[in-house]
Amino acid sequence: MSSKDVADGSFELTREEWLAKATTLSEALPYMRRYHGATFVVKYGGHAMGDEKLAEKFARDIVLMKHVGINPVVVHGGGPQIGRMLERLKIQSEFIDGLRKTDRDTVDVVEMVLSGSINKAIVTAIQSVGGRAIGLSGKDGALIQARKLRRTKRDPESNIEKILDLGFVGEPVAIDPGILEEFEDSSYIPVIAPIGVGANGETLNINADTAAGAIAGALQASRLFLLTDVAGVMDSSGSLMPSLSAGEARALIANGTISGGMIPKIETCLSAVDAGVEASVILDGRVPHALLLEVFTAGGVGTMIGSPGDTPMPGDEADLD
Repeated sequence: MSSKDVADGSFELTREEWLAKATTLSEALPYMRRYHGATFVVKYGGHAMGDEKLAEKFARDIVLMKHVGINPVVVHGGGPQIGRMLERLKIQSEFIDGLRKTDRDTVDVVEMVLSGSINKAIVTAIQSVGGRAIGLSGKDGALIQARKLRRTKRDPESNIEKILDLGFVGEPVAIDPGILEEFEDSSYIPVIAPIGVGANGETLNINADTAAGAIAGALQASRLFLLTDVAGVMDSSGSLMPSLSAGEARALIANGTISGGMIPKIETCLSAVDAGVEASVILDGRVPHALLLEVFTAGGVGTMIGSPGDTPMPGDEADLD
C-alpha cells in the first residue's frame, strides 16, 4: 500500500469493510474454478456504454475475467453515437418499425463509427485498466458472413404483405470463429463491431444483440450476456425473474408478459441456447459491476435463460465443490 493510496482515501476502510471484501473474494473462488477456461460473449451497449464511470467499471470487469481464466469476447452497439454523427453530417435517418434504414451513405458512417471511434474507445478503456484488447469487425477474418435483412409488413387496408427495404441492414448467415479462437489462449480480449460482409462484398449493419448471439452460438460459449437498460425479465407483478427455462420464456412471450423491445432480446437468447450456448443472461448494465455480480455471486442480478436440467443457475452450489 503506498502513502498516496492512504492520502487520497483509496484505502480508508474499516476492518469490517475489509473483512467483507475478503469474504466476497473467498465466496467467488468456486465460481472462478467453475468458469476457468470458459468463453463468455458480452454484448455491450445502452447506458453502460454512455456513462464514463460505468464504462470504466465494465472494462475492469472484463479484464478481471480474463485474468481469472475466462475468455471474454465483447460485441458492442452504438446506435446513439451513429445518430449523433449522422446529424453532424446532415444525413437524414429514416426508421422503419424501429430499425434504421441504412442507405449507401449511411452505411459508410455506420462502419466508420462502429469499427472506428467506438471500437477503439472500448479497446483503449480495457487497456487503460491493465488489459490487452484487439479491435475487430465482422469483416476481419471473414468473421460474420451476412445477408440483407428481410422484413415484411401487412398493409391494414389492403391486407397485402409488403417487403420492407431496409437498405444495408443485415443478419448473420455464417460465423467463422477461427480468428476468435486464436485469442483464447492469449492475453488478448477481442472487441467486435457488428459489421458483416455480404455475398458480393457489401458492408451490412447488424443489430449488436443479434451479432453477439450468433457469435456465442458459433463459439459454443458458456454464457451470452446482453447488457441492457432494464433489470431483466419481469413477471406480471413487476418482480424480477432470476431464471427461466427456454420453454418458460417462450410461454411468457405467448401470453404477453414479455412484450415490446424485450421480445427480440429474448429471441436472441433462445437462439443462442438452441445453438449450444449453456445459458443466456439479460443483465442491467446500469448496475456497477453487474457482470461480476452475475458471474461470481450466488444471487446474480439479471435473468438467466437456459434449458432446465442443463443449466446451473446462480446459487446452485451442488457442483461447485
